[in-house]
Amino acid sequence: MNRLAQETSPYLLQHAGNPVDWQPWGEEALSQARAEGKPLLVSIGYSACHWCHVMERESFDDEATAAVMNELFVNVKVDREERPDVDAVYMDAVVALTGQGGWPLTVFLTPDGEPFYGGTYFPPEPRHGMPAFRQVLRAVADAYRERPEDVAAQAEALVGALKRSAEAEPSREPLTAALVAEAERGLLSQLDPRWGGFGHAPKFPPASVLEFLLRRGALEPARLTLDGMAAGGMYDLVGGGFHRYSVDPQWLVPHFEKMLYDNALLAPAYLHAWVVTGEERYRTVAEQTLAYMVRELRLPSGGFASSQDADTDGVEGLTYTWTAEEGAPRELLQPFEHGRSILRGELDEETRVRLLEARDRRPQPGLDDKVIAAWNGLALAALAEGARRLASDSLLRAAVELGELLSADPLWRTLRDGRAKYPAYLEDYANVAHGLYELHVATGDLRWLREARRLALVAVELFGDPGRGGFFLAPADGEQLVARQKAFDDNPTPAGSSMLAFVLLRLARIWGDDDLERTAVGALRLVRDLLPRAPSAFGWALCALDLHLSPPRELAIVGVPDSEIARAALQSFDPNAVVAFGPADDVPLLEGKTLVDGEPAVYVCERFACRAPVTDPADLR
Repeated sequence: MNRLAQETSPYLLQHAGNPVDWQPWGEEALSQARAEGKPLLVSIGYSACHWCHVMERESFDDEATAAVMNELFVNVKVDREERPDVDAVYMDAVVALTGQGGWPLTVFLTPDGEPFYGGTYFPPEPRHGMPAFRQVLRAVADAYRERPEDVAAQAEALVGALKRSAEAEPSREPLTAALVAEAERGLLSQLDPRWGGFGHAPKFPPASVLEFLLRRGALEPARLTLDGMAAGGMYDLVGGGFHRYSVDPQWLVPHFEKMLYDNALLAPAYLHAWVVTGEERYRTVAEQTLAYMVRELRLPSGGFASSQDADTDGVEGLTYTWTAEEGAPRELLQPFEHGRSILRGELDEETRVRLLEARDRRPQPGLDDKVIAAWNGLALAALAEGARRLASDSLLRAAVELGELLSADPLWRTLRDGRAKYPAYLEDYANVAHGLYELHVATGDLRWLREARRLALVAVELFGDPGRGGFFLAPADGEQLVARQKAFDDNPTPAGSSMLAFVLLRLARIWGDDDLERTAVGALRLVRDLLPRAPSAFGWALCALDLHLSPPRELAIVGVPDSEIARAALQSFDPNAVVAFGPADDVPLLEGKTLVDGEPAVYVCERFACRAPVTDPADLR
């Protein structure tokens, strides 16, 4: 019996009508596998995933395939966005087995949850060197039944490898400016000199790396990439916002799903490029991306939906592509599929609005309307900084409402239809704390700064590894999987460990807390030797390291954010400065700081040694 109908995940609900006897991940499925002596088939994906839909149509909706699955396996569906811990451990297992990963992820487990075989997409019949899915099913079931010793040995080897990956020792080599410079040189050597980005195809938006390059003043490679991504195709010229990735080097043909996290990370990158260069095209992309998020992803709760589907009515990109007969400028049309084209080039505002109105009348892609705390934390940071830099009251209202939603205690992983599900993971705490800090800077409300610190301290307690340093993905008192993972890769989003290190470094400078600084540095030591070898994988860790190595610069601002002096203090791109608004004597940086003759004032400090307070913006320059 399919048991997904009562789930909150839109991805699981998409599969509630399959003839497969799906059930959600949990002890009940493992117990059933033990009782029946069957292996588990665990299928992991997410609702906006194009190839997940393809495999569903070809296999999971097929009565004959479902019958084989139901006969031979206990079948489990997992939304990777709900359960990043389950996804991480079994993705690592499949990558160890096959050298590649992705979704849909198909992994076979013993009744104790130990992986012994897996892959990604399997076709319904043999194709391109891949076996048919039913062939795989029968071969795996035969091996499990007839060669249990081999299966046990494979599972033991995989679980051992998974556990070792979380037992990496911190580097004893120093964290130096030379290390950061070497990582920057490594990035520039990987740059596509024509289209920007790193590597060839497919191309994913390197948001964290762009932030690092902008911090370092490496403007030309950053601009090359920002311009390439915004040219049209991967960037939605009509509605704003970015699709998931490009299948070609030119950023032209995207996979059409739109993810909240990509847009939440790219909007600040374009904002920062605008501030640094003064070029209005970057401001326009940032504004349109934030407007897209609020218009199409914002939910009645104040939270933001996780994604929009790649497909409309089963056709990839149907909503977003055009023909000349539909009023799109012919000179901007680039061929795609099904006689339809992608828009690339420059649209004047009148044409953009006209095309958006026409597109809004079409069938729309599906919306995954669950609120993921981690991704909403990134959205909160983007909205708050966008509101501040663009002087937008509507963005500020959206940010404050989102901050209220994310101030739950305890923090949850997902929220849908008022139902919170699963305790929060490391990235949830880290990203929400990051967003709350930015909300404090945008509003001047000390509540948000204090809440950011509270969440960060809870995260250290729940996820910290006192022995080796760094942070585990899941809490010690959470569900015990076959291995407890640490995740370090800053793609497509900052790893929870990188983001928490970044947040702790900022808070350490505001509170003068050396313990927080040491905890953050412990996380960076775990990836220290990887940074120069694979810098494109560790963009946010490099941002955190750059912050750690920078001369301390603290801005204590007494007064409101829309005062002339506060705006002047915050108008530049100063990524290594930390900011706190007062007055407040319970925040060490703000202690003793007051208005000057009743006027708002800025105190520029270094390790709490402050210059005379400034009340005239001209004196800041």
